Amino acid sequence: MELVTKKRLELFTGRSNPELAADIATALGVGLGETNLSQFANGEMYCRFGDSIRGADVFIVQSHSSPVNEAIMEQLIMVDAAKRASAKRITAVCPYYGYSRQDRKASEREPITAKLLADMLTVAGADRMVSVDLHSGQIQGFFDVPVDHLTAMPVLTDWVSKNLGSDIVIVSPDAGRFKVAERFAQILEADVGSVAKRRIRGVANQVEALDVMGDVSGRICVLVDDMIDTAGTICAAADQLVYHGASEVYAMATHGVLSDPALDRLKNSVITKVVLTDTLPLADDRRIDKIEVLSVASIIADALRAVFEDRSVSEIFGGANQT
Repeated sequence: MELVTKKRLELFTGRSNPELAADIATALGVGLGETNLSQFANGEMYCRFGDSIRGADVFIVQSHSSPVNEAIMEQLIMVDAAKRASAKRITAVCPYYGYSRQDRKASEREPITAKLLADMLTVAGADRMVSVDLHSGQIQGFFDVPVDHLTAMPVLTDWVSKNLGSDIVIVSPDAGRFKVAERFAQILEADVGSVAKRRIRGVANQVEALDVMGDVSGRICVLVDDMIDTAGTICAAADQLVYHGASEVYAMATHGVLSDPALDRLKNSVITKVVLTDTLPLADDRRIDKIEVLSVASIIADALRAVFEDRSVSEIFGGANQT
């Protein structure tokens, strides 16, 4: 007996960032599947897919946004439900990967929670993980299944090309992001710089910018980072750039975590504009005038289409997603 099978793509979303998932579905030309997510009176979560997904290539989109632990648990339950419904392949799509900063032991008796989360997704039944601009590339090695590491760089560099002049300096807010800043600068044919910083020992979310490396005097500076959380690092770096003579400072990041007091800091900072992407949802009442949000839906959709068709994802980015 011989049977010719057809591949079927099914796209589902959790409740953390449904707007992004809807845009991805539109870009793919598919509809979002019925998920039927709910919670019991005691807070336990429940999921039941509305239609059969037996033999399907299932993609489950969930950004690990606040409340982070609920978003992660919801995705784990959806992955488990898909596995038990006999999906052929399950891809966990995490535009923002939670706990990504806990990727190593920086002090004694600490966990490596980014690795723990990788294990949880794999045990739940994920056959693949897709994410955008991980905090560190080493997180890919925490998974025993394939990882497609996407980057929002094409969207961000396109904005710079269209909105800023040619005499710009791409600046890393700390040493850890210098390679990313270099890649930005290569694409934009711009100069590159960096800000030296140190964290204040024993005080969470507090940093001190110390000095600037690079020629920034009289020039437009663009700070690039993977995320803005409390905005301490980015604002301290911007102050240093202005102190060293920068004419204007812009800030760009893929993930707008924006934990308090980030909005107040950004509002009162010397930064002209903050450009973020929609990997994390940003409520209308938190969109201050300085913030502009760009969509990465087309980038994620292109990657998911390539995964479904068993084509190279790296070719979409010309290899720029390998970090």
